[in-house]
Amino acid sequence: MIGSAGEPMTSDRGVLVVDDHAEARRSVVETLELLGFRASGCESPREALRRIGRETFDLIITDLMMPGMDGIRFLGELQQRGCRTPTLMVTAHGSVETAVRAMRAGAFDYLEKPFDVDQLEGAVRHALERGAVVGRRSELPDPRQGSLIGDGPAMTRLKRRIAQVAGTDVTILITGESGTGKELVARAIHLASARRDQALVSLNCPALSPSLMESELFGHEQGAFTNATKPRLGRFELAHRGTIFLDEVTEIEAGLQAKLLRVLQERTFERVGSSETRSVDVRVIAATNRNLEAEVAAGRFREDLYFRLNVIPLEVPPLRERPEDLPDLARHLLARAADRCGRSTPEIAPNFFERLAEHRWPGNVRELENLMTRVVVLATGSSLTADDLDDCGWRIGRTETLRSVSIVRTAESEGRPLERHPATIESEAAMSAMSANEGASLEEAERRLVEATLAQFEGHRERTARALGIGVRTLSNKLRAWGYRPRQGSYRDRTARAA
Repeated sequence: MIGSAGEPMTSDRGVLVVDDHAEARRSVVETLELLGFRASGCESPREALRRIGRETFDLIITDLMMPGMDGIRFLGELQQRGCRTPTLMVTAHGSVETAVRAMRAGAFDYLEKPFDVDQLEGAVRHALERGAVVGRRSELPDPRQGSLIGDGPAMTRLKRRIAQVAGTDVTILITGESGTGKELVARAIHLASARRDQALVSLNCPALSPSLMESELFGHEQGAFTNATKPRLGRFELAHRGTIFLDEVTEIEAGLQAKLLRVLQERTFERVGSSETRSVDVRVIAATNRNLEAEVAAGRFREDLYFRLNVIPLEVPPLRERPEDLPDLARHLLARAADRCGRSTPEIAPNFFERLAEHRWPGNVRELENLMTRVVVLATGSSLTADDLDDCGWRIGRTETLRSVSIVRTAESEGRPLERHPATIESEAAMSAMSANEGASLEEAERRLVEATLAQFEGHRERTARALGIGVRTLSNKLRAWGYRPRQGSYRDRTARAA
C-alpha cells in the first residue's frame, strides 16, 4: 500500500486503537495488521494515555462512548498534554453535531459504525497522509520543550518582546532561518496569552497542494467536490477562540492569499461549497524563513497581506548569533534525546562544547538536535568528549546546503567547504553526491544533491524538502523539470532497479 508521495505505508506506521469492547477492538487491530500497519489496542483512555507517554504512534483511533472517560474527554486530555497525533473518532451516532463535537475536541476525522474495510483503510490512509499537516508523532513533549532555551542577549531580547505582545490579540509575523525554532516561539506566545486554555492549531503550508489548501483552511460542505462525503471543519474553525499558526505562509498561492487577507481584516469566511458567511474569533501567528519584502517585490506575495501579517514582527536569531546559548541547548537536547532513546543522560567533557563552538551551525537548532540524537545513539562511553563527535561521523563544516550550491567551493587553504546558507542536510549520501560534483555544472550538482536526499528519505517529499530547507512545491517543481515521476516503491528501490 503506497501513500500519495510514494511513501510505503508499511508496518512502521503505528496505530493505537482505544475501545472498551474487546471484540470490536480486536477486529480493528487485526484488520489494520492485515492492511500492513503496526496496530495495538487499549481497553480504556487511561491505559492509552500511559502508553502514549512511553511509545510512539502515528495515528490514534478511539471510540466515542466509553465508561469512565469518553472519547471527547480523551481528546481533551491529549490536547492538554501536547499530543498532536491525528485521531479518528468512531461513533455509532453519526451526525453533523457529533462530527463538530469530535473535531472541535481535536479529532482529525470520524468514522460512523458500522464501517467496512475500505472505509477504515481510506480514513486511516487519509489521516496518515495528512498527519504531517496537523501535527507530529504522538510522543508527549518534554515539559521544557515549550520554553525557549538560552539567556544570552539575543534570546533575552526575544523573550522580552514575547512577553510584551503575548497578552494582546494582534497578528504576529515570526521570521528567521530554517531550524531556528519559529514554531516554539509561536507556542510560547500562545501559552502566555489569554487564549492559553484554547486550541493552538498549526498548519504546515508547504505540505498542502493549492487544491487542498482552501478546504484545510476554511473547511467544506458535503458534496463541495469529489470525495467530499461529509462536512469538514477547517483550521480556522478549529482554532475558534484560540490561536492559528500558519507556518511558511509564503507557500500559500495567490488566489488564497486574498481570502486569507479577508479573514485577517474581517474575521469572516465561507466554507468551500457554501455561501454562508461564518465568523471566527482567532489570533493569527504566521512564520516564514523567506524575505517577505523580496517576495512582495517579486510579485509572489500580496503587499496588503504582508502589511496585515506584519503588525508585530519577531525575528528568531540564528544559532551562530547566540553562541553563549550553545552549551545549555546542547545539554537540553542531549537529555531529551537520551530520554527518547531510553538511555541515561551522559556526562559532558569541556572539549565536547569547544568542538561544537567551532561550527557555524547553518542548520541552527534543528541541526544541533539531529547531532545530539546521533551522539546519544552511537556513543559508547558514559562521558561525551570531542572524540565522540568524530566517531559518529560529524566534522566541522561538513554540512552542505541546496540553496548555497552555487557558491559552495572547496576552501583549499582549509581543505573543507564553506557554508553560506542555513538550510542544511546532514547526509552521507548527499555528501558523496556533492563530492562527486567537482567540475560538474551547478544545475547538475543541485540535481545530484536533491536525488541523494530524496533517496535518503525514500521518496518522502515533505521530509526531503524540510531537510533541504525549501518548500515542498519548490521541490516538486524541480523534480518535474528534471523529468522525475513517482512510481511504486521507494525512490531508493527505483534507483537500484534503474542501475
